[in-house]
Amino acid sequence: MRRPILIACALLALASCSSAPAPAKPQARPTYDLPARPVRVNEVPIHAAPVNDGDARFQVIGLQTGQASLSGSHAEWPAKGQFITVRVVVENPGRSTSRFDARRQRLVTADGRTHPISDTAQITKRQPVEIPVGAGVRLEMDLWFDIPKDAKPTAVKLYGDPPIGYPSTDGAQVALK
Repeated sequence: MRRPILIACALLALASCSSAPAPAKPQARPTYDLPARPVRVNEVPIHAAPVNDGDARFQVIGLQTGQASLSGSHAEWPAKGQFITVRVVVENPGRSTSRFDARRQRLVTADGRTHPISDTAQITKRQPVEIPVGAGVRLEMDLWFDIPKDAKPTAVKLYGDPPIGYPSTDGAQVALK
């Protein structure tokens, strides 16, 4: 009988002497060192978290309001009301090419109304209207809206390319504050 007790004591002593290695801490993924850039003249920085919709990830980074007109490389154009510019980063985190369609994006005003982009402004400012976004690609661009002069922009609703098999997406709304 003493032998099983001695063996149990010896195993217990060995187990307490040998320490198992501590579980490895998860390593933080490295990040890119991107230089900070000054905000453009008359633009207010927007510090919004990225949002996802469909096959796209969006991050709103800037806002310009109250613009009476715009000038492009070949034209100057007056606003019907006021031009609003929303600076946005569009990213395709997927493995297939997706499509970004600026005409689907909407500006939300304080009265709850939604406004489409201004095709004239978008084209005059040489911003994409519809563009393929390759796998892992990030684009930064402006969305130009022409809204009533007294309207106050409160949010932008962003729509990504619907995943295969889905006719549309619900959109992701980002507050402009």
